[in-house]
Amino acid sequence: MPEITVLPEDLQNRIAAGEVIERPASVVKELVENSIDAGATEIAVEILNGGRRLILVSDNGRGMDREDALLCFHPHATSKISKEEDLFEIRTLGFRGEALSSIASVSRLKITTAPSGSTLGVSLEVHGGEPREVRETVHSGTTVEVRDLFFNTPARRKFLKSPRTEVYHIVETVTVAALSHPEVAFSLTVDRAETLRLPAAGGMRERVLQVYGEEFLGGLREVAAGNIRALISEEGNFRSSRSNQYIFVNQRPVRDASLRHAVYSAPMIPLFRGTGTRYSSSTST
Repeated sequence: MPEITVLPEDLQNRIAAGEVIERPASVVKELVENSIDAGATEIAVEILNGGRRLILVSDNGRGMDREDALLCFHPHATSKISKEEDLFEIRTLGFRGEALSSIASVSRLKITTAPSGSTLGVSLEVHGGEPREVRETVHSGTTVEVRDLFFNTPARRKFLKSPRTEVYHIVETVTVAALSHPEVAFSLTVDRAETLRLPAAGGMRERVLQVYGEEFLGGLREVAAGNIRALISEEGNFRSSRSNQYIFVNQRPVRDASLRHAVYSAPMIPLFRGTGTRYSSSTST
């Protein structure tokens, strides 16, 4: 009698969700990146109870027609790659097609979407990976509602931190997305109270001004070397913590020790050497 079996698809998805969805902020990150990849210029995020009760992300990007909306919850269903060669020409923030299927497997999810140029869209509900209601509706762009995250995986839900801690991570996630995509307008509402409102900005300096204020921006120097652009602290204005330092490669946030070391030790910009140097940049490599 064979001892090896293929796991049921719903169990596969729950296991995958454990790899993709660490906490509510992970859901926000995946959904916001999908919105950016869809060409959205306005993205609104709303959360309740630290994201446990509700995570809602709305955008004005390219929506989906009924056929694509039904397919998007399948594992590895994606519009971003179609052949092996595409793996070497990634121009999107996400491409593996894991996020929606993983999120839907551990929540009560509803997506409402309509293709560009049409107000007639479709609304679908998936609870714990099981398809529920599908109906036509009037809509523009895409709205994803994620309710009761980890309702069917209590062990994962148990390890979530306090609502305050989870909100902190969500605010950080939205802030990082806003810094790396200043051309996109963002808003964040926490427990019915608006926490962030960032209109579309003309560039990194304007976005930093929106997020951190004029005094903070005044202490930064703009530098450029090749295809690297950066805002760094003026000498004498270094900070003791790296918590607000960001590195972006192709508009993707990167936390890599070797890359961070290379940036801070780069001889072409001596100020990078300071361990407290603030680094907020958009780079292409």
